[in-house]
Amino acid sequence: MTVMMKLKGLATAAGFAATLMVGGATIASAEDVTLTMAVPDWPPTRIMKKFFDEQYKPKSGNTVKLDVDFIPWPDFYTRVNASLTSGEQKYNFIVSDSQWLGAFVEGGYFRKINDLLEADPDFLATFKTIHPNPLNAYSTYPHKSENYYGFPQFPDVLVNYVRKDIVCHDEEQKNFQAKYGKKLPCTGEELDAMTWDDFKNVGEFFRRKKGDMLAGAPAEDDFYGIAYQAGKGYDFSSMQINGFIWQMGGDTWDETKAPTGQAEGVVNSPEAIAALDKYLSLIEYMPPVAKTGTMDIFVSDQLFREGKVAMNIDWIGLGEASLDPKSSKVSDKLVFGLMPGTMGADGKIIRWSNIGGQPFVLTTWTTDSQIKEAVEFVKWWLSNDIQHQFAQAGGQSAVKAVYEDPKYVSYRPWNRAWAPSLDWQKDVWHVPQFFELLTQQQDQFDLAITGKQDAKTTLDSIAKFQQDKLKEVGLIE
Repeated sequence: MTVMMKLKGLATAAGFAATLMVGGATIASAEDVTLTMAVPDWPPTRIMKKFFDEQYKPKSGNTVKLDVDFIPWPDFYTRVNASLTSGEQKYNFIVSDSQWLGAFVEGGYFRKINDLLEADPDFLATFKTIHPNPLNAYSTYPHKSENYYGFPQFPDVLVNYVRKDIVCHDEEQKNFQAKYGKKLPCTGEELDAMTWDDFKNVGEFFRRKKGDMLAGAPAEDDFYGIAYQAGKGYDFSSMQINGFIWQMGGDTWDETKAPTGQAEGVVNSPEAIAALDKYLSLIEYMPPVAKTGTMDIFVSDQLFREGKVAMNIDWIGLGEASLDPKSSKVSDKLVFGLMPGTMGADGKIIRWSNIGGQPFVLTTWTTDSQIKEAVEFVKWWLSNDIQHQFAQAGGQSAVKAVYEDPKYVSYRPWNRAWAPSLDWQKDVWHVPQFFELLTQQQDQFDLAITGKQDAKTTLDSIAKFQQDKLKEVGLIE
């Protein structure tokens, strides 16, 4: 057969990679490779898809398509769980919440990636420059082990979104000082120094009815000083309450201490009960929706963008909409600070918080060609240049060389709070039973948020459920 006939035969082999030696040279036909990905529908994943479509060029020469299924956050876990457990094998690439790792690793769905990292020393070196808190949260199972399953896609923390036109107003400053004997925080540095008691004072001070004077003009609607997540859905109240508990000397059940670590006596310790009481005490000063158990991160974000709240604690991942005049009435009136903390005995603020953000994970049925292209995409995604671009577009990077670059803080007004927050991030429950623990806890927190149950009853119930469930599966002796 002639060389031309051979080449003609190769050209008709659609979707099949083949090679031909001609005079010592290798001629390869490209493959069409599709990576099907499930992601939560919010700005960080929309930016990722845009970057892929506009910039990514596979080194392999293959035609690579990223087919993204954008799923609303409230439905994200249930949709992905249904897909994985059904056996349909639809997704080979998933942006997973960190708490899912244990359930989906033990279920046989998420692929361990140690071999992929060890095969590429340069990639492993980049991987190890991820800040240890996001790396442990997004990548390891068991938690804080050296068994890796995830590549960080978008790291996230809670920050304080603030209306500077309200809090910096001269008359409001004067009246706040007179009432509380303290300066009303106005600059980023002043916001960084806020405790939850200061936050509560802001909430009390800025409760105004429609028509009341607010920053020199009648309020156009009822106005509130503060907001944070207090929603029954998914993990919304837990992500806020966990921070209060850790800051005030309490703890959640610690999976790294299994099987000797207990839930009862820890989850419902006096410190944890006091922390939940502190959290609940602030709800009085929030918009009334907070008392209904539906104040999730999207509701508080919307209220803030509508100009109805002075300060809102929320994830950086939602920040882009607040800067866009098309979606925010306050886009030109913003300043950002660290989330408030708890004053320690040494006079320093304790800032523990439950980390947000997600990793990429590969599924176990992903083919070798898909794995190769997925890894090349992740290497590209975690490269310094793309991480800088991601941050410039509103994302965040946990790559040390990127976030420690002096220009990083110039990309977005909240970036000044990014690096100082990283050392204070913890995570909760990577074990397979996480969703049962979370659902029961969310239900109990909702009873407390809506005024049906006190803090002690709430945490006693949570502690007992966790103790019984974790004993049943051998995670508590």
